[in-house]
Amino acid sequence: MARAAKLDLRTFQQELATRLASKTAAQVESSRLGLSCGGDRWLVRLADAGEVVAMPPVTPVPHTRPWHMGIANVRGNLYSVIDFARFIGREPEGAAGHARLVLFGPRAGDLHVGIVVERVLGLRNLAELAPSGTAAGAPAWYAQCWMDADGRAWQEIDLSRLARDDAFLQIGT
Repeated sequence: MARAAKLDLRTFQQELATRLASKTAAQVESSRLGLSCGGDRWLVRLADAGEVVAMPPVTPVPHTRPWHMGIANVRGNLYSVIDFARFIGREPEGAAGHARLVLFGPRAGDLHVGIVVERVLGLRNLAELAPSGTAAGAPAWYAQCWMDADGRAWQEIDLSRLARDDAFLQIGT
């Protein structure tokens, strides 16, 4: 299927839903959503990510940490918006027009939060990646690290653990 140079978010989500519907449960479990943020590549389980949306308008909240951008209204629900790059101690990279908000899914509990990433890189199949262990001293929400055929590292994030991380939950200054 040929893709246009620019793919709008609605078309991307419809294509993703169609592709997922044709997959078996095992195939879905071995798929991860690839993200780019803070100069690194990240993976998220599809069951962890509730939805990926274009960046909505964000209302700043006073007296919060610099990585807490504020709150946003997504279809009538308020979500805390976290700048993931700044949360991990990096500066965001890339064009702001590609930024997306990855909303946490039901596995994260009733926490209405989303992380801002610089790009969504599409689905990655774990069968095409090699496990490379977890970094020593990594946060508890780091899951497996993977390497692709080009030698690039992909760090998997456990969003349900991130949603319970004390540092992540302490947004106030």
